[in-house]
Amino acid sequence: MAQFFSIHPTHPQTRLVRRAADIVRAGGLIAYPTDSCYALGCKLGEAKALERLRRVRGVDERHHLTLMCRDLAEIANYALVDDGRFRLLKRVTPGSYTFILRARRQVPRRSTHPRSKTIGVRVPGHPVAHALLAELDEPMLSATLSLPGERLPLSEPRDIREKLEHELDLVIDAGSCGVEPSTVIDLTGDAPSVLRKGRGSLEPFAVEPV
Repeated sequence: MAQFFSIHPTHPQTRLVRRAADIVRAGGLIAYPTDSCYALGCKLGEAKALERLRRVRGVDERHHLTLMCRDLAEIANYALVDDGRFRLLKRVTPGSYTFILRARRQVPRRSTHPRSKTIGVRVPGHPVAHALLAELDEPMLSATLSLPGERLPLSEPRDIREKLEHELDLVIDAGSCGVEPSTVIDLTGDAPSVLRKGRGSLEPFAVEPV
């Protein structure tokens, strides 16, 4: 049964953040808040946790997962970012954007798209997510907390616990985050391409949604 931590949304309690990080390090699968909506998260490289994440989401290896990172420097350690892309990311991070980039070799192949070898990357703006990533001292593999057949992501922590208490190791309750996921921008081509219009504005990219 999933543990349930009530963490302050703007001033997260250090003790609870450390316990949450320990659960992730031990191979746990958690639900946690972001600046767009709730997400699933696990340690990068934990094969069993990755399998559980995909099972909860009802997706296969062709679905892009996201590396939640503390900052742009961490993104550059795991994805290929040239000067132009770095400047673009710097303008809009942290924020409700997920960027598709080519993964570096240190990203486990099972976590990347099998054909394009790409990965989603993101720097979330939510204080709880940021505190958790800082405590982990490494990125966390993540996906929006949407269930198969549901139109909207889960947004209430107690609903998440009720529906997934036997699938997760921890639910972090930091209040509702809303139901609009991040905007997904593909940066692998010559120009940015919108894969999903979400909470993040498209204005910085001068592009239209597909």
